[in-house]
Amino acid sequence: MFGNKTYIPKPKEIQRKWYIVDATDKPLGRLAARIAYILRGKHKPIYTPHLDTGDFVIVINAEKIKLTGKKLTEKELYSHSPYPGGLKVTTYERMLQKAPEKIIERTVWGMLPKNRLGRRMFKKLKVYRGPEHPHKAQKPEVLELEL
Repeated sequence: MFGNKTYIPKPKEIQRKWYIVDATDKPLGRLAARIAYILRGKHKPIYTPHLDTGDFVIVINAEKIKLTGKKLTEKELYSHSPYPGGLKVTTYERMLQKAPEKIIERTVWGMLPKNRLGRRMFKKLKVYRGPEHPHKAQKPEVLELEL
């Protein structure tokens, strides 16, 4: 009676791949946008907004990420404890030395949905400071990003 039916994939039908991305000299925002796109599964024809259809992403060489303009010295990260005067301010320059993985994770987190689904997608992101990672058994494909 009615025409085409919308295909909704069952959770068992979703096949996940592993991709490896080298962050060396890649602009932070553009890299994070592509990673978020893959984590959400928007690159697949079976993409459905209410399902986690995305793939796993391994990011290596996080310490070699490129920040353009004056972001390295002027952009700041804020965190606050529940106590009065508990504001902590850190520059991206210091964060790049201390924990470069957190910069990429925080940027990608800002591009994912803020709900249970987004938290589940975020768990598929693995970020490492150097070129080594413990996911060789998953046989990740190298993903070349045109940024």
